[in-house]
Amino acid sequence: MRVTHIITRLVVGGAQENTLATLTGLRRLPDVQVKLISGPTLGPEGSLENSAREVFPLAPLRGQGQGEGSAFTVVPELIRPVHPLKDFIALRKLEKLLREQSPDIVHTHSGKAGILGRLAARRAGVPIIIHHIHGPSFGPFQGALANRLFTAAEKRAARVTDHFFCSAAAMTRLYLAAGIGRPEQFTRIFSGFNLEPFRQATNDLALRRQLGLAENHFVIGKIARLFKLKGHADLLSAFAELLPQVPHARLLFVGDGSLRGELENQVRALGLDGKVIFTGLVPPGEVARYVGLMDCLAHLSYREALSRALPQALAAGKPVVAYDFDGAPEVCRENETGFVVRTGDTPAVAEKLQLLAGHPALRSRLGQAGAAFVREHFSLEKMVADQYAVYQQLAAAKLK
Repeated sequence: MRVTHIITRLVVGGAQENTLATLTGLRRLPDVQVKLISGPTLGPEGSLENSAREVFPLAPLRGQGQGEGSAFTVVPELIRPVHPLKDFIALRKLEKLLREQSPDIVHTHSGKAGILGRLAARRAGVPIIIHHIHGPSFGPFQGALANRLFTAAEKRAARVTDHFFCSAAAMTRLYLAAGIGRPEQFTRIFSGFNLEPFRQATNDLALRRQLGLAENHFVIGKIARLFKLKGHADLLSAFAELLPQVPHARLLFVGDGSLRGELENQVRALGLDGKVIFTGLVPPGEVARYVGLMDCLAHLSYREALSRALPQALAAGKPVVAYDFDGAPEVCRENETGFVVRTGDTPAVAEKLQLLAGHPALRSRLGQAGAAFVREHFSLEKMVADQYAVYQQLAAAKLK
């Protein structure tokens, strides 16, 4: 079985880590050959191209149109923003690559690669086309014109799609409500990750000192790119409201991105200097060290199928507070693994954080339940096995 994955870019992010983990797992199966096509990795979020090199150690450093000889190919024109000329060139290059590779399955990820990759796969005569929905490409988070454009594009691509993987059941509901796909075409597969570093995460006192955290500080963590719609500004507002009641609280932002300067200005404007720590870019393999310092995690994203940060924190036994966005309630289970708050209600966020700060036994109960839930549902082995099972079902039906 020959499988080609296509993704827009390999920045540090949940969808990208999911894709590379899937490829690593599939490569261990004796009857599967995998390849990866990506656009160029641009942006301040950091790059996972070196991690892709580890998945495909014999691939050229950068490839373009190298066909069967290249397991990892970068298509320079496959970029995230809409660009009619580059999009057309990317479509043609993807089609050419797929004709050369002749995969049995094309498995696409992210918005731009998902649309162009599926259309190119159909033009190249690929028998099975799967799209992985890691987050919505349309919705109220963008302008009306962009929303109509992306919804229409998703509907067009859906007509050539055999199956959809969703990181959360919320994505299935969203796409079906928009008239995209049929219920039997969707399978929820949680985005698995290596659980052990998080299960073994400890309160590293040396790292605390390095970050300026005292042993008695109540640390509220946030793991995400410093990017719009991730909820950093809302969390700062909630933190400012919490601080008079919990003066030993500290806020730890793990990640970097284009909004750093704006968020640092907000910290100063709210009088939070010295109370908010920006770690900067942290490699995925180091995230568990920072989770070990946290007493809880707050994730107030406005748009995300299911943030990887939520199960990562739970794997380490840390309770979570999240907005009721997309798939968050599927993991942040109310008063079982954490608390779900209506999106935008920052006073309620402050109230839940104050509750956690004042009740260590509650934090322990929620964290233990979260760790058990994640062990059952988020292992890498389960994620790869669930995807492979669908591959086999589709292949049995179409590759005769």
